[in-house]
Amino acid sequence: MEPTVAEVLALPVLRAGEPEVVSDGPLDRPVRWVHVSELADLSNLLEGGELVLTTGLALTDAAARDAYLPGLAAAGAAGVVIELGPHLPELPTSVLRAAAGLPLPVVVLHRRIRFVEVTEQVHRRIVTEQYAEVDHARRVHETFTNLSMHRPALEEIVTVAAELLQAPVVLEDLNRQVIAFAGHGLPTAALLADWERRSRLAGHAGRRWLMRPVGPYRQEWGRLVAPTLEDDGNAGGQSVITLERAAQALALGRMIEQDRVSLELRAHSGLVDELRRGRVRDEADATSRAHALGLQPALTYLPVTVRLVESAVPDQVAVQQRRARAVDAVLHAVRAGGHSALAAGREDGQIDLLLALRPGGAGDVIGELCAAMRRGVVRLDGVRGCSIGVGPESPRLVDTAGGLAISAHVAEVAAAMPASTRSFHRVADVRLRGLVGLIRSDPRVQAFAETELRAVLADRAKNGPAMFDLLRAFVEVGGNKTELAKKLHLSRPTLYSRLAALQRLLGVDLEDAESRTSLHVAMLIMLSADRRHDEMVP
Repeated sequence: MEPTVAEVLALPVLRAGEPEVVSDGPLDRPVRWVHVSELADLSNLLEGGELVLTTGLALTDAAARDAYLPGLAAAGAAGVVIELGPHLPELPTSVLRAAAGLPLPVVVLHRRIRFVEVTEQVHRRIVTEQYAEVDHARRVHETFTNLSMHRPALEEIVTVAAELLQAPVVLEDLNRQVIAFAGHGLPTAALLADWERRSRLAGHAGRRWLMRPVGPYRQEWGRLVAPTLEDDGNAGGQSVITLERAAQALALGRMIEQDRVSLELRAHSGLVDELRRGRVRDEADATSRAHALGLQPALTYLPVTVRLVESAVPDQVAVQQRRARAVDAVLHAVRAGGHSALAAGREDGQIDLLLALRPGGAGDVIGELCAAMRRGVVRLDGVRGCSIGVGPESPRLVDTAGGLAISAHVAEVAAAMPASTRSFHRVADVRLRGLVGLIRSDPRVQAFAETELRAVLADRAKNGPAMFDLLRAFVEVGGNKTELAKKLHLSRPTLYSRLAALQRLLGVDLEDAESRTSLHVAMLIMLSADRRHDEMVP
């Protein structure tokens, strides 16, 4: 940073001249250079930002003195230092009057000094700081260039930026949500507390956070923020250079990663399809190809299917982009947990994974991973939820790929089940609903459901869903009237009256166990079809 007029006046060589400020000009103006001259007119020699040193010979000429200071101000001089002496023992009154109305600091020296020492010291400082900034820019450039060669994660780039700045750094998206951060000694709670509100207020409370956009011009996707540093408008400052270079590295890394992921996913999908269709039967061939694509060796592998519940939109391009982002989110969760996987996205939004869990994982590793995948997917616009099915694990990758049919079935059935807090489902979790999910498209099964429920379906169409909902609740509690009364918040007499009406409507004995089972299965088939329809509409 260039020294100010006040900082130059504080140098010992100038203090020895007993400087006196005789004008109201600002002393915080930066000094770009020091110029020594006795000419009366410097307007054609200055470029702006110079501190002029003179013995005042130009002010001894009465005809020129009145235009001297206005000329320096018009040329953009940062200030003028006038050394008084025998030829000019004091500033003329007219010069003092002119100085009072100019944005130009005017300083007089009451003792002689060596101007050459002033120029040497000031220029040395300016050049040293300029060299330091150039050297800093070079080191920052080399650091982020070398980092980019290793395909770093966003978190790694942010951490390096924080180390160079010696300050916390946060990467946020356009909605002020934190994507990555490095506290650099500041506790996470203190750094991120009420982040969205604080970020929106930055710049409106008298202090501007140092921040730079991330992404191509007019296609920015985030902001890199150093909340403990202030943006003082110095575009060439070391902190600004560091943050801008880090933002460029983040943008470049994302562009490379998107291209790489696109190619990587095509390779993943190709191998998963070949394994699932039985085109690769040799385990050695399968594992060698999978490991070459980044799947880590493991004692057992796991088939996993993620099924999206999406809002329908007419723009198919937008749908494909959303599903591609869903695959990215799933893979990000897998890698963030230290695992690896082969992934294949399907046209219907289904994502198949051949998963290799990290070795030595403790606790509910699968549950934690599936919960992370769900969180990543449901953040996407247009995704209302997802279901995750997990198939049987196997030490052979070929057999694991065959288990994708099971995990896909489980995920499909789980999507039609009532909302649950479970992060994933296995075959044992779907049971009868799984059977219903397998056969529900059979016309004979659909005809069975329609026959069993014809009376209540007709009543629902004519009088509303009261009887249908009553039957649904009745079979869900297994015919337990005490539980049913609690669930519906009805008195016993009222409940008995409504059940009698339902029994007359259906024409069957609700106390008969076989009748209840038949009605329950028909209800599951009908509800499964209803939920599948709900997935297809916004």
